[in-house]
Amino acid sequence: MKKLLSAAILLCGAALLITGCNSKDGKTKIGVIQLVEHVALDKSYQGFVDGLAEEGYVNGENIVIDYQNAQGEQANCVTIANKFVNDKDDLIFAIATPAAQAVANLTKKIPILVTAVTDPETAKLVKSNSKPGTNVSGTSDLTPVKAQISLLKKIFPEAKKVGLLYCSSEANSIFQINLAKEACEAVGLEYIEGSVSNSNEIQQVTQSLVGKVDAFYVPTDNMLAAGMANVAMVANEAKLPVICGEDGMVVSGGLATYGINYYELGKLTAKQAVKILKEGANPADMPIEYLEKFDFTYNKDTAAAIGVTIPDNL
Repeated sequence: MKKLLSAAILLCGAALLITGCNSKDGKTKIGVIQLVEHVALDKSYQGFVDGLAEEGYVNGENIVIDYQNAQGEQANCVTIANKFVNDKDDLIFAIATPAAQAVANLTKKIPILVTAVTDPETAKLVKSNSKPGTNVSGTSDLTPVKAQISLLKKIFPEAKKVGLLYCSSEANSIFQINLAKEACEAVGLEYIEGSVSNSNEIQQVTQSLVGKVDAFYVPTDNMLAAGMANVAMVANEAKLPVICGEDGMVVSGGLATYGINYYELGKLTAKQAVKILKEGANPADMPIEYLEKFDFTYNKDTAAAIGVTIPDNL
């Protein structure tokens, strides 16, 4: 019996060496990589987890979610992506464009779902948004940029020049800024670009536009979202309104937005995950999905601080 027990232990040890010390008792493994911590991305993650639970996929019961936050560093994104690939996860959920790109560059086999990516096609994650043709699908956080610029004019009709703040290294942001430029031209607004390459530049770049612009526009830019308090501090002191890409940035001190609900976006992505896990759906054939409802949000404290009255019809 002792010999049989010893042999069994040796066999188990060998199996662990072969498979790695990563056994999850047969549970589905989902790796989650989030670029940075801010309200919108946090909501996307929570919506995804809750959406899976509603469909019977509960973390710790029949699935194991390995959540990793890259803290806004691209190098961390690559390290986390490598971990998920080496762990041979069953599905990877990537939140924000740089995180999605890091994972997509490392595996063409593991199904990847993305969210908080404005245009996956422009980000070269898919061949087309309607038919991805790769191992990547997911949901877009494309916001109504044109309506947001129109909102700026409604709230602040005397504005003539707007400062466009964004991170120059985010494809997501560049795509939206190009839309914002078109929208500004359509309503007769001039614009000045204020791009940043790292979070330490946010306050300085915002300050450099004070006295040159009548208002700011900030898209759903991850670096600016995480540093929105710095933008708001400068803008509010100068009595300049900030129209934002999403409501989390409004909560952090921006004035107003027409934005999407990131929690619901996460839940929408969870439905796609269930199709892959339960029905064997192929991401290559799953179109990028969008939310169609947009919510108006404004910050009462910010409006009072800068002396702006929100029109009753909003």
